[in-house]
Amino acid sequence: MASALAACATEGPKPLPAAPAKFGWGHSDRAAQAEARVFGGTLPLKAGEWKWNAAAPKAGASELVVSLGRQRAWLYRGGELAAVTTISSGSPGHESPVGRFPIMEKQRFHRSNRYSAAPMPFMQRLNQWGVALHGGAIPPYPASHGCIRLPMAFAEKLYAVTAVGTPVWVED
Repeated sequence: MASALAACATEGPKPLPAAPAKFGWGHSDRAAQAEARVFGGTLPLKAGEWKWNAAAPKAGASELVVSLGRQRAWLYRGGELAAVTTISSGSPGHESPVGRFPIMEKQRFHRSNRYSAAPMPFMQRLNQWGVALHGGAIPPYPASHGCIRLPMAFAEKLYAVTAVGTPVWVED
């Protein structure tokens, strides 16, 4: 038993799995269609902009759909589209992972363990390698080290309506 534990301790962290060439369940396509219905056409959102649907349910389970290709995310509450936002995902060489991730941990203010203690306000961890949703700068292109950055005010509102376990669907 002790030798098995010692072997595990010396292996070090496992590398991130390689992302498939194209990944998705079609959630982002459906979310873009819902965006057009709810907000009256495809929104010409500029980097850092977001919209919240005042008519969306105030209660009910939350889900987040993220499109890396569109650099957008959509929040659902109680099965209805509640919000849309621009994002900034991982830059080349630091791509954001794709898949279904339950929010694992939440902290209002967190500092990166990997990148010079960079601030990660309204952090919601998606995997064990440190990838998270959090507030930050939103240029009109992927610019993070793998995290999914959100406009600060949106990150704060999102933080308030999610819980540990909330599903986040990240698609290409």
